[in-house]
Formats: sequence, structure tokens, C-alpha cells
Amino acid sequence: MYTRRTFVKGVAATALSLHLPDMYQQMPAPGKRIGIIGLDTSHSTAFTKVLNASDAPADYKGYRVVAAYPYGSKDIESSTSRIAGYSEEVKKSGVEIVMSIGDLLEKVDVVLLETNDGRLHLDQATQVLKTGKRLFIDKPIAASLADVVAIFKTAKKYNVPIFSSSSLRYIKGLEGLEKSQVLGADTFSPATLEKTHPDLFWYGIHGVETLFTVMGRGCRQVVRVHTDSTDVVVGTWADGRIGTFRGTRTGKPGYGGTVYTEKGNVALGPYMGYEPLLREIIRYFETGNVPVQPEETLEIFAFMEAADESKRQGGVPVKLETVLSKVGRL
Repeated sequence: MYTRRTFVKGVAATALSLHLPDMYQQMPAPGKRIGIIGLDTSHSTAFTKVLNASDAPADYKGYRVVAAYPYGSKDIESSTSRIAGYSEEVKKSGVEIVMSIGDLLEKVDVVLLETNDGRLHLDQATQVLKTGKRLFIDKPIAASLADVVAIFKTAKKYNVPIFSSSSLRYIKGLEGLEKSQVLGADTFSPATLEKTHPDLFWYGIHGVETLFTVMGRGCRQVVRVHTDSTDVVVGTWADGRIGTFRGTRTGKPGYGGTVYTEKGNVALGPYMGYEPLLREIIRYFETGNVPVQPEETLEIFAFMEAADESKRQGGVPVKLETVLSKVGRL
């Protein structure tokens, strides 16, 4: 029977739902709770805004960010200065701030490791992998080639497929490109340096990732030319193809390149933002299938480490096998 009491309860419930922020009304289904490690990068806030939006596209399968551990670098000023502000920003989207990775892992099903500081990633990733939770590691996957190998070995030990990628892997111009017809490529991106990381690991990775996206694996050696304003790294692939990366530290920053194919040249760009990568991350969370294989990520970082070694030796050619032999293989 519909009584006055049920009428009052109904009105109260309706009023409450109208005044509650949307973020509290939309709780993710089991298995779709995302946790973030690191609120020292704009990637964390960008991903949260998209995923926690009331009108989030169906591509994101109902995944939402529910908790975040803010740290994060503690000694890179460009990162530490962001943590307080970004923490407040994600809280507005209904994200709970926790004070340890252990606390985070009790509240979430999958994890985005977002801190800019690659030196922390091996320890942070290991804590996640021990729980068996799926994990995306944002660039750089680590701050040393040895740590890259260690992270993938740890993931294998705990039987958790993981991947890492720059969002520049999904730059415009790649649609319909047949890799079998790629004869060579030139790519460019900013290459800001950070003293705590190998030169290209910090920011040059964006353009290097684009280069490997079109060229594929198989680079054998690199030569690097370095000045205060510019880096040019020339890679020679096993089949004789040449791929180059140009990293800039002056002028207006930009991302792009040219792919040389049997059918003609293809321009890369503009940058498409974070969402193409985010869709791939969600697909991985859903299926466990990684869009970037560990062997390719390892080769990308070996390319950058070999470029550093070439710089140290005054621009001589350095084989990727030389740097890989020092850290072992997957």
C-alpha cells in the first residue's frame, strides 16, 4: 500500500539523489575500480576526468578511478610542486586519497602507475604485481635499462601481463599504415633533460616511441649527435632501413615526423591527446591482452641507452646488443 510514509521516503530519496554529486552516484561495478599511483603528472588528472565523467563514453566500460596514492617523486621539483594541486583536483572527481600503496591495493582492482619518477617504478610495480592486479606503467617505465628488465621479469614471475607506452604511439597519421611497406622514418618531439634520468628516458621517449611504432623492432645500432639545444639519433635496423629521432629543447615544442613508404611519404601529426592510449589501457584491463609487447619496450629503452653511450663516446656507433649484454634479457 502506498502510504504517506512511503511517499515521504520517496521524496527524500529523490531530493538526496538530486543534490548528491554525480561522482557519488556512479560507483563502478566489481572489477572496474582503478587506483592511481602518482599525482605528480597531468596524466593522472586527465585520465581521471575522462573516466569519472558522468557522460564517459562506452569505450571505457564503466571503469572509474576510486583511489589514488599521491607520491610521486619527492625530489624532482617539477613533479613535487604538482602533487598538492592534483590531489585536490582528483578529489573533486570522487577519488579517495590514501597514504600508502598497500591501502590503495585494498580498494582497487587494477592500477595506473603514473608517477613521473621512473626511479620509483620497480619498487612500486613490484608491490602491485605481488597482488596479481593488472598494471599499466606510464612513461618512462623505469629510469635505467636494468630496472626495465627487472620490472618485466617481476611481472613474469607473478604471471601478470603488463605494458608501458607513451601516448605518442597513437599520433595521427598511423591509420592504415602498412608496416611491411615502411622504408624508413624520421620523428621529432621535445627532449627536455632531467638530471635524475638518462637523457632521452625523461621526455625524448615520446618521439622514440613514435619511431618504433612505425619502424617496428630490429634496430641494431645508433649514432647520436648532441648539442645543448638538440639531439639527433640515427638508428640502423637489421634489414638496412634507417630511422631517426630529433629531440629539441628550444623553439616551439611539437610532435610529428615523416614515414617513408613504398607508396609515398606519410606525415605524422598532430598529437591526438591521451584518449587513444586510455582506450587501449581499458581494453587491456578488460582482456589482459597487451598492445605493446615487453620485447618492443625493452628495445625502445635499449635504443635510448645506446644513444647515451654514443654521446659519452663522442658520437661513435653503439650496438644495442652492447648495452643489453650488461643487463640481461627478458
